[in-house]
Amino acid sequence: MNALPTLSVMIVDDEAPARARLRDLLADVAAEAPNVLIAEAPDGRLAVEALKATVPDVMLVDIRMPGMDGIELAYHVAKLDEPPAIIFVTAYDDYAVRAFEIDAIDYLLKPVRAPRLAAALQKIRQGRRAAPRNFPELREGAPRTHLSCHERGRLLLIPVTDILYMKADFKYVTARTAEREYLLDESLTHLEQEFSERFIRLHRSVLVAREAIAGFEKCTEGAETQWQALLRGAPDKLPVSRRQWPLVKSYARRLSS
Repeated sequence: MNALPTLSVMIVDDEAPARARLRDLLADVAAEAPNVLIAEAPDGRLAVEALKATVPDVMLVDIRMPGMDGIELAYHVAKLDEPPAIIFVTAYDDYAVRAFEIDAIDYLLKPVRAPRLAAALQKIRQGRRAAPRNFPELREGAPRTHLSCHERGRLLLIPVTDILYMKADFKYVTARTAEREYLLDESLTHLEQEFSERFIRLHRSVLVAREAIAGFEKCTEGAETQWQALLRGAPDKLPVSRRQWPLVKSYARRLSS
């Protein structure tokens, strides 16, 4: 009889005792569900950093964690070429519907029992499903803390607080920080909806962080005069459309008061 393949596993949980219990449970079920623990992380951001070194077959992910929670982590992980399977491990049962909407393999309630963990790992052997490329709207409450892009085989995180503006160009969106640009595979419209408290639309193709606006100036192109936004932290000048100027002007007045 052929030996069962060994699954590589990453544990993501902000509580050290919870990580220790999962380590013990993985050892307990190793005979019926062969596995090897290759990484641990105390939060979603550090889990993404760990993925740069190695991508496991499965991630055991807590949902409620400070900073980047498990749902947001799953969103970013889905952008990998071969994303790991996700098994959520949580003390709360009110995330179950959302967990399965994003194609989680299973949803385990703490305290996790060995037979339940073994059954979840067996599901991956029976036909592992990859995380979807296009998630439903995930953020019912607070918006994401990071955006992500897949660049040269790596998954990069961009703190939303570092983004000065986002600009649409055909099917892609460029996010600009003080240091560099990042290419996002996201809709500017969806980004505007999710981050409406932080960004304001200047133009049909430009969202700018409210805190990044240093002021406005007029510029003349041909016979037309229009306004441009001046930024803190970047030399770029962003055009303001006629349609958006009344809204932006009211914000400019508050900025100067």
